[in-house]
Amino acid sequence: MAKQFSLAEVSEHKNLKGDGKSIWIVLHDKVYDVTKFLDEHPGGEEVLIENAGQISTEAFEDVGHSTDAREMLKNYMIGELQESDRKGEADKGPRVWSSGDSSSDDSSWTSYLLPVGLALAAAFIYRLYFN
Repeated sequence: MAKQFSLAEVSEHKNLKGDGKSIWIVLHDKVYDVTKFLDEHPGGEEVLIENAGQISTEAFEDVGHSTDAREMLKNYMIGELQESDRKGEADKGPRVWSSGDSSSDDSSWTSYLLPVGLALAAAFIYRLYFN
């Protein structure tokens, strides 16, 4: 079983001074010590420092981290948030953005109607004015 931390304990780890340098964050009810990752973070260490000592799931998800980034997190996990402080935020993986109904078939003949219609109209106008 993973070690349990309270949110109060996590909030004590936002220290950048001296030998006691320690940055912890909470993502999806799991606690991560990202102190050693500060210099490597592609978004800069400021982002991690800004979110240190608190639940940062929303900020993490808003950025849209990749599957690789989520895999890297495993290296920094040190435990879980104790039950009374949990938000019940399970990691559902990277977000997939779509602009339409996922059940629609984009390769159907109706998706070609507008471009074909516009091409025909352009050809008609071209022939009308240039012949």
